[in-house]
Amino acid sequence: MLYAILCYHSEAVVGAWSKEEDEAVMGRIAEVKTKMAAQGRLGPNLRLLPTTAAVTLKKSVEPPLVLDGPFAETKEQLLGLYVVDVASLDEALETARELGKANPGGSYELRPIGYYDPASPPAS
Repeated sequence: MLYAILCYHSEAVVGAWSKEEDEAVMGRIAEVKTKMAAQGRLGPNLRLLPTTAAVTLKKSVEPPLVLDGPFAETKEQLLGLYVVDVASLDEALETARELGKANPGGSYELRPIGYYDPASPPAS
C-alpha cells in the first residue's frame, strides 16, 4: 500500500540552519532513503522551496483569485513529502520514525494514497 509522508516543520527554523547543518540533516536523510530504496519501499520524494515562492489559487470566489504564498497560516509549513510502498500503517509509521531520527523537530502526517485516474490503474 502506498502512503504519503508529509513533512511539516517551522520554515523559520529550517531556513535558519547553516549550510553545514542543512547538509548534515540531508546526509542523514540520504542514509535512510538509501536503505528504503534498497528495500523497494521508496517512491517519489521531494523538498519544497520556501513558501515565499508559493502561490495559492483560491477557488471559492469567481473568478478564482491568485494569492501570494500559502493559503493556510500555520506554525509549521509543508516542506516536503515522501511516497512509500509498505505493507501496513505500522510499517509506514516505522519509516516515519526512521526519518524523524534523521531530521528531528516538526511532524509527519501519514496518509494512505488512493488512485484517482481510472485510465491508468495501479498494478495489482
